[in-house]
Amino acid sequence: MVNTIRQHIDNDPEMKDKRDLLDSIPGVGEHTIASLLAFCIHPARFDNARQAAAFAGLAPRQHESGGSVHAKPRLSKIGHAFLRKALCMPAMTALYRIPWGALFHQRLAAAGKPPMLIIGAMMRKLIHAAFGVLKSGVPFRPELHQGS
Repeated sequence: MVNTIRQHIDNDPEMKDKRDLLDSIPGVGEHTIASLLAFCIHPARFDNARQAAAFAGLAPRQHESGGSVHAKPRLSKIGHAFLRKALCMPAMTALYRIPWGALFHQRLAAAGKPPMLIIGAMMRKLIHAAFGVLKSGVPFRPELHQGS
């Protein structure tokens, strides 16, 4: 199955170029790239990265009903569960093994954010990075993500 997907991507020059761009994002591997390409996370489908993140169900959702209910923000999860599942391990890899992800993790942890929120934020950041490299046609540059 994996060989069939790899062969399909290799036979299409446009998809091969997109795969090479996505492969430049640290932590994103072959399975995640195939999932991102399969679910069309690219500029032809979405106007901006926020729409792509919402499509994946990675948009924050506030729950405020009236003046007395103020629940913690959560991921909306209205979107593709398979895509969220495909991004979970790359997000953890980026947070714990890659320097720019570790800085992101330290900043959110210092602000008192819980671990699952940090993982969800990195999943969203990876979708934004994927959309960005596909839209610009420029490989991932970690120095652009140091401060965010």
